[in-house]
Amino acid sequence: MTTKANATDDSFHVFDTTLRDGAQREGINLTVADKLTIARHLDTFGVGYIEGGWPGANPRDTEFFARAQKEISFENAQLVAFGATRRASGSAADDPQVKALLNSGAPVITLVAKSHDRHVELALRTTLEENLEMVRDTVSHLREQGRRVFVDCEHFFDGYRANAAYAKSVVRTAHEAGAEVVILCDTNGGMLPAQVQAVVSTVIADTGARLGIHAQDDTGCAVANTLAAVDAGATHVQCTANGYGERVGNANLFPVVAALELKYGMKVLPEGALAEMTRISHAIAEVVNLTPSTHQPYVGVSAFAHKAGLHASAIKVDPDLYQHIDPELVGNTMRMLVSDMAGRASIELKGKELGVDLGDDRALVGRVVERVKERELQGYTYEAADASFELLLRGEVEGRARRYFRTESWRAIVEDRPDGTHANEATVKLWAKGERIVATAEGNGPVNALDRALRVALERIYPQLAKLELIDYKVRILEGRTGTESTTRVLITTGDGAGDWATVGVAENVIAASWQALEDAYTYGLLRAGVEPTE
Repeated sequence: MTTKANATDDSFHVFDTTLRDGAQREGINLTVADKLTIARHLDTFGVGYIEGGWPGANPRDTEFFARAQKEISFENAQLVAFGATRRASGSAADDPQVKALLNSGAPVITLVAKSHDRHVELALRTTLEENLEMVRDTVSHLREQGRRVFVDCEHFFDGYRANAAYAKSVVRTAHEAGAEVVILCDTNGGMLPAQVQAVVSTVIADTGARLGIHAQDDTGCAVANTLAAVDAGATHVQCTANGYGERVGNANLFPVVAALELKYGMKVLPEGALAEMTRISHAIAEVVNLTPSTHQPYVGVSAFAHKAGLHASAIKVDPDLYQHIDPELVGNTMRMLVSDMAGRASIELKGKELGVDLGDDRALVGRVVERVKERELQGYTYEAADASFELLLRGEVEGRARRYFRTESWRAIVEDRPDGTHANEATVKLWAKGERIVATAEGNGPVNALDRALRVALERIYPQLAKLELIDYKVRILEGRTGTESTTRVLITTGDGAGDWATVGVAENVIAASWQALEDAYTYGLLRAGVEPTE
């Protein structure tokens, strides 16, 4: 494992603990290969330190460090191994867990130390003085072995409230033993920004130690608490990608870094790295197999999405009127959402975003506004179905709906068999390029059977459709009318390998709504492929 000098100087640390603390989130189970992939993403993003896990505590983390030495050449980050201070009444030189930290090959080691007196006495079952000696001995030993050492003071803020003098003595002991940074941990996540700022300021003044902050998000204040600590003088922030972590999570790396760079004017990433932030966030979400939060600050797909007509009118004049930053700075984009709240400005901006020239035709824009409001009253939603909206918009601009085929009829059959299994079959009859086509297909459900039948019918005439793949399918039952009658809305996401798009259908039953969304999906796919309409 080779490590180049961090792209930023050592005056401020961005420390990522996704692979250790973030992996403790419910629902995340990382393989060694996953951890290596995430480490590469984080290094590309430009964090200074990547905490890889606890070598010696479990075989997976031990293997990760062994493979990282051979497989990763870090460009920006240094790899960090996490572990605890030596056991009570022993010596760091003889402690097997301390030896595992050294054997990991990591150039930096983070030690977790107890700083809450009750935790020392009840969890470690030792004396307050012995706990200080455990910190002093372990830090000194690791420093003698040529390793950089950071110390995490676990439960520091709760410990400070209970016994401030002892909590500060742990910080002072770690600092005097050679720890480069002592991190104050809000392990239970119960602190508020003003409290964090006051404590950090006092501890810096009373100990002279370089401090960092590790904030959990149980009050929803982890990012704010992290920045409050920076305001008070902390020069080391510990975060996780997308805020992953135990219980409700940790301070989110991406809004913390964006705030430091864009709001504080601090250079904490390599040149150009901030513009990769949205991509990195989504890439890591894919690795951990969690859907990216659409409303995450800075990197969520809705972070710069505008729905209200009042907002759209202002944005048309100047996007900065309703955006706190240019979304391109963090690799995101502005989006205009079309809904029954839309006004003329929303439609004009959305048309521009989609590449549809509306000119200065106020009557055309007015018709589109009214059409959208009428359709949304029926149950359609276009803010989540850009492709269906673009087809509607182009139909108004061109004076007719864009058609590549004309449906004569369709039918879906579900057969309940005596053995408890089901057979799903669909037949479609349609016209394309003057030819009547009848096609039948089976599927693992009636909608899948319809999708396959439509593909069978059209692929010979439109070979471009072979690339299409149904990616996602969502059904929502809208308010009922009488008895068991209701309106069903279906959203379908389709991809062609180069991108994906969403279409919507609304009807009184799920199959009919699905057919509408499928028709739009195939029509839009042909439009994307540059095929001229024939019907």
